[in-house]
Amino acid sequence: MKYIKTFSADTEVSQVALGCMRIADFTDSEADRYLSTSIDLGYNYFDHADIYGGGKCEEVFGGALRRNKSLRDKIIIQTKCSIRKGMYDFSKEHIVSSVENSLKRLGVEKIDVLLLHRPDLLMEPEEVAEAFDKLEKDGKVDFFGVSNHSAMQIELLKTAVKQELKINQMQLSITNATMLSSGANVNLDNRDGINKDGYLRDYCRLNGITIQPWSPLQRGFISGYFLENGENAELGKTVNEMAEKYNTTDSGIAIAWLLRLPDKMQPVVGSTNIQRITDIAKASEITMSREDWYKIYLAAGYKLP
Repeated sequence: MKYIKTFSADTEVSQVALGCMRIADFTDSEADRYLSTSIDLGYNYFDHADIYGGGKCEEVFGGALRRNKSLRDKIIIQTKCSIRKGMYDFSKEHIVSSVENSLKRLGVEKIDVLLLHRPDLLMEPEEVAEAFDKLEKDGKVDFFGVSNHSAMQIELLKTAVKQELKINQMQLSITNATMLSSGANVNLDNRDGINKDGYLRDYCRLNGITIQPWSPLQRGFISGYFLENGENAELGKTVNEMAEKYNTTDSGIAIAWLLRLPDKMQPVVGSTNIQRITDIAKASEITMSREDWYKIYLAAGYKLP
C-alpha cells in the first residue's frame, strides 16, 4: 500500500480508504478480523457516517477498537454528518450533537476528520463555522471537509468557516466519470460535455483539496458492481485484459485506474470481502500506462472529440 498526505503535512494516509457502511451485522470476531487484517494490509484510513446502519456501524467499529486498544493510534477515523430522515441539517446543534453521538458509539475521544455529508439547502455558513469552532476548541475534531459538494458550495462555506476544508468525497468510478469527461469535451454539444459539478476536479486541484471517490466499483447510484451486470461487454473484456497484464483483479484495475489520475485522489472502498481488499491494496502499487488508462476510458463508452 502506498501512502499520501491529505489533510496534514505531518500525516501519511493509505492511498485507499476503507468505507465502513456494511459492517453493521458483523460479529465481534468478524469486526476484530476486519480491523486487524485491514491494518496489516496497509489501510489506516476508515470512513464512517452517523447514518450508516443507523449508527450501528460506528458501534461495531468502536467495539473492535475497545477490544484492540493498541490499534487506535495506528488509524485515522473519518465520519460524516448532516443527513436526517427527510432532510439535511447543517445547524450548529445538529453538527455538534452528531459528533458527540459518534464519539460515544466509536468509543474514542476525538474524530480525526469530520465531513459534511450532503449539502443542506438551508445552510448558513456562519452557523457551520460556529459548530466547527466549538468542535475544534473542545478537541473533538481535528480536521474538517465536505462530501458531495460543488466548488461554489465550498466557496460559500469558506466565507465563514476558518478551518481548511481539505477533503471532498464525491462519486467517481470508471462508469461514472462525468467529472473527467466534461473536461475532455469542453464547449461541445454532446453528452460527455455536460458539466455537472462546476469543474470540481480542477477546483480541488487548484485548492489542494483531496477528492475521495466513493463507490469506485459501482455503476450509477449504488446500483451494483459495474463488471457484474453485463451491460458493457467491451469494458469487461478490456478490464480483464488489463487485470492479466498487470497481474491483478478487475477490482484492482478499477482502483488503479483512479489512482493513475494525477490528482492524488483517495478512493473509498466499501467492500468487506477480505480477498477483494487484499487485491485492492496490492493495486496501489500499480502504475498504469497512459495508453491503458485511455483504453479503459473509451471502453466505458466515453468519447474523445
